[in-house]
Amino acid sequence: PEELLRKYHLMPRKKAIATIHQPQDTGEGQQGRERMVYEELFLFQLKMQAFRALNRERMDGVVHTVDNKTMREFVRSLPFELTDAQKKVELEILQDMRSPHCMNRLLQGDVGSGKTVLAAIALYASVRSGYQGALMVPTEILAEQHTRSLQKLFEPFGITVGLLTGSVTGRKRKDLLASLQMGLTDIVVGTHALIQEDVFFRKLGVVVTDEQHRFGVNQRGILRRKGYNPDVLTMTATPIPRTLAITAFGDMDVSTLSERPKGRIPITTYWVKHNMLDRVLGFIAREVDQGRQAYLICPLIEESDKLDVQNAIDLHVQMQQAFPSYKVGLLHGRMTPAEKEEVMRAFYENEVQLLVSTTVVEVGVDVPNATLMVIMDADRFGLSQLHQLRGRVGRGEHASYCVLIADPKSEVGQERMNVMTETDDGFEVSRRDLDLRGPGDFFGTKQSGLPEFRLADMVSDFAVLEQARDDAARLVADPAFWTSPAYGPLRDYLQQEQIFQGDLVD
Repeated sequence: PEELLRKYHLMPRKKAIATIHQPQDTGEGQQGRERMVYEELFLFQLKMQAFRALNRERMDGVVHTVDNKTMREFVRSLPFELTDAQKKVELEILQDMRSPHCMNRLLQGDVGSGKTVLAAIALYASVRSGYQGALMVPTEILAEQHTRSLQKLFEPFGITVGLLTGSVTGRKRKDLLASLQMGLTDIVVGTHALIQEDVFFRKLGVVVTDEQHRFGVNQRGILRRKGYNPDVLTMTATPIPRTLAITAFGDMDVSTLSERPKGRIPITTYWVKHNMLDRVLGFIAREVDQGRQAYLICPLIEESDKLDVQNAIDLHVQMQQAFPSYKVGLLHGRMTPAEKEEVMRAFYENEVQLLVSTTVVEVGVDVPNATLMVIMDADRFGLSQLHQLRGRVGRGEHASYCVLIADPKSEVGQERMNVMTETDDGFEVSRRDLDLRGPGDFFGTKQSGLPEFRLADMVSDFAVLEQARDDAARLVADPAFWTSPAYGPLRDYLQQEQIFQGDLVD
């Protein structure tokens, strides 16, 4: 809009594009960049703010009427006490669910901060209000695990939990689909199988998606449209500094779990050089001899001429030779989904004691008996990735360890190792990662679920991002924006981005 160009003394669009490609001097090139960065961030925020405004106007969300007494009964039945952070988030979720607006909340917390129990609370509230609930997760084995734990929690209350994945076929699948459509199954846990065309609910009240970055917006949108504007809770274990999260996920409310559940034993992290590999093997032997299990992570699947780093296929052979009396499994990205599931299941059931893997294991299954994570050439991984991998252990009652094997050549590599041995707080790791990588690279990873821009940078342009958010919010709140011909092109842009269809960029 003209008034914003004047407010920030920004050059016209055509001129900005020309000066970016052929600047007369660096100052002019910078001005051109500023103009285009502001436009990019403003349009992004306009989309977010318009989506929020329209969602708020749609008073036709599901109103969950569950009372506090009913909720207290369920929370009291849990086998542990909620942390203060969990209690706060529970209130935020219930407040959203009881309102006539659609909940669109992002729940972020560190690995093992207890997000799953909040998903259970949301699902319980929905069923007790006369609706059904759906939990969508990225892998079959995770879906099975969640189904088992939810069945255990909900059984005393007579709530039924079904499982729908690609492996559920034939008669079993047919029966479950009929049961969902008739409302006989209260809660369904599943993978992408949940969004297939023949899946119908009688009354879907809440949708929970786990590990946000593994599902596209489109897939979440399809699931959402299976209900009458159900409430949506999205969980992610990639901790992002709160201010950034609020701005980046402008269309969502953000809840943060900042403390760990009581009784979680902190994971001890060591950094050793390659010449101490024999001692590490002794450490692995000690753990598996006590009946525990271990992960060994490599940066590559197979040998490379270009990189002198450990690969999974060779390490798998070495481990089989070093531990002949134990079963050693192999997991990597070139295996079919069915093969991966099979290996993970064998590890989960302790048929495999040592699992050699690439990073495909980072968003994975809960194996409480796994107490050791060994990461080869650890300086080759990003900090948040190292932290996610470390979070695969420490999920049971035994002391757990993470061993980083690395001879870093760069200062950044050394600093990563230092950060990992100094803290196991995901938000702190995330903050230090941001400092280390510099803004450009931090959110380049698809896993953060954050938007990617052509020119703008979420971190170094953060001040512009906040400014753009305020400008967009003010504009959307002005009735003239929705009627005045002056804003016609912006309304056309929103139309093109399908904001008026009820789902963001679907």
